[in-house]
Amino acid sequence: MNAEPRFDPERLMAAAEQRTGHSDWGDPGFRTGLDHLIDSLEREARLSELGRYATAEAMISRLANRLDIIAYRKQRPAVEAQTIRRPLFVLGLPRTGTTILHEVLAQDPDHISPLHWQVMKPVPPPHADNIDSDPRIAEVEAQLDAFDQIAPNFKTIHEMGARLPTECLSILAMYFISDEWSATYYVPTYRRWCLDHDMHGAYRWHHQVLQHLQVDCARPRWVLKSPLHLPYLQAIFDEYPDASIVWTHREPMTVMASVSSLAQTLRATFSEGIDPKLTAQGEVEHLSQALLRGMRWRDAHPERKHQFIDLGFAEIMRDLLGAVEKIYAHFGFELTAGARRRMENYIRDRPRDKHGVHSYSAAQFGLGEAQHGVVFAPYRERFAHFLAGSGTG
Repeated sequence: MNAEPRFDPERLMAAAEQRTGHSDWGDPGFRTGLDHLIDSLEREARLSELGRYATAEAMISRLANRLDIIAYRKQRPAVEAQTIRRPLFVLGLPRTGTTILHEVLAQDPDHISPLHWQVMKPVPPPHADNIDSDPRIAEVEAQLDAFDQIAPNFKTIHEMGARLPTECLSILAMYFISDEWSATYYVPTYRRWCLDHDMHGAYRWHHQVLQHLQVDCARPRWVLKSPLHLPYLQAIFDEYPDASIVWTHREPMTVMASVSSLAQTLRATFSEGIDPKLTAQGEVEHLSQALLRGMRWRDAHPERKHQFIDLGFAEIMRDLLGAVEKIYAHFGFELTAGARRRMENYIRDRPRDKHGVHSYSAAQFGLGEAQHGVVFAPYRERFAHFLAGSGTG
C-alpha cells in the first residue's frame, strides 16, 4: 500500500484522466469543492496511512466517474433528452427513518432509485435487461465486503449493499460538494463551506446523473433520499419544480447521539484519532443549522405547502405501510396491489436490527440538554406533534 504523501488536486485529476482516457470535466464548479475538501483533509482529518490511501482512491474514483459520465453524455444525445418528472425526495435529520422509508418506497415498480452499484460504477448506464445480473454488482459487493472487514460494526448502524438504494450524497460527491465527504472524515471547515455555498451547480449535476441512470431503464418516478437535502430546498425546487418532499422528524437529541455514533465509527476507520465530543459538537452545529434553513425556506414559500408531507419517526416505525399510504394519498399517487405486495414482502424480510443492535448513549459523546438541546427549541416547538414518542428531549 502506497499512501498518498500529500493530496494534490492536479495529480488526482491527472490520475482520473489516465484511468478513463477522458479529459472533459464539464462545469468547472466542482473544482472549488475539491480544493476546499483537500485543504480540510490535510489540516483537520488526521488521516491514517490506510485513510490516506483509501481517501486518494475515493477521490480519484469519483473524478473518474465524473469524466466517464460526461463523455458518455456527449456520445449519446438520448441522455440529455431524458425528462425527470415529479421526483419524490425523502429528507429530514439523519436517523429519522429516511433509509427504511426510501427502501420501501423503492419497491413500487413505478419507482426508480439510484442503487449503490449504479452510482459507484455508472458507465455504461444500467439497462433494464440485466439490471439484476450486471457483473458490476458483484464487483461492488466485493468492495463493500472489504469495507466490512475494516469496519465490522458499521453495518449495525447503517447497512450498505450493492443492490440497495443509495443516498443522493454519492451523486453529489462527484461534484465535490457533498456531506458524503464530511460524514466520512472530520472536515468541519469544508462542511461549513458547503453549507453556505451556492448549490445550483451541484443539483444541475444531480439532474444530469439521473438522466444518465434512467436512459435505458426509465420508470415514471424517481424516489430519492438524503437527510442533508434539508438546507438546499431552493436549489432542489429550481432544478425540480414539481418535486414532492417527505420530511421525517424525530426528537433531535436522540438523533444527535445516534448520528454521532455513526460519524465516530465511520471516521475512526480512516483516522488516527477522533474526539467523540468534537464529533458530537460538529453534528449539533451542522444539523441544527440545516434544520433552521429548511424551516425558514418553507416559511418563505407557502406556495409550496402542498408539495410537502411531514411524518414522525415513531409513526414510521410503528406502521411503515401506513406511512407509505399517507404519502401516496397526499401526493395523489396510485398504490397498486402489486406495489403493496412488494412493500409488505420487503418489510417482512428486513427487520430493524438485522445485523445487530446499534448501542450508543448521549453521555459517551458529552451531549447534554442544557448545552446542546437549546439550539433545537424552534424545531421542537414547530414539529412537536411529529416528535412525540421518538426519544427523550
